[in-house]
Amino acid sequence: MNHLNWLLAPLFVHVALTLFVGLRTISFRIATVMKGETKLQDIALNSNNWPPHVKKWGNNFDNQFDVPTVWYALSALIVATAKIDLAFIILSWLFVASRLAHSYIHTGSNFIRYRMYAFLAGFAILMFMWAWFAIRLFIIG
Repeated sequence: MNHLNWLLAPLFVHVALTLFVGLRTISFRIATVMKGETKLQDIALNSNNWPPHVKKWGNNFDNQFDVPTVWYALSALIVATAKIDLAFIILSWLFVASRLAHSYIHTGSNFIRYRMYAFLAGFAILMFMWAWFAIRLFIIG
């Protein structure tokens, strides 16, 4: 695999995570409606009315479009400017690992302290990636 493939691979892993969480969310929502646990009129204008186990999956699905979108934008800029290097590849894999950990905790035990650590790790990695990109683009050249 070349550097581009190694940079894109973690994006494919994150897309797979997002699709998995989305499908689980859909299946849980359909199941609660079919069982009569949730009435459509109760959630039509307020998604807070889903049962807690469904809501946490929906919240996690929403989370996959928050901070990761900044990473997707950065990845596109790295490719467009031909600034791919080993640091970006390693940091992208670490970012995805933090997202996987965050999802695992969020949809499982939902232990807030560990979930926060996973989120903060990914956030710090992303901040470092943007700083490294700026250095590579404006200082190193």
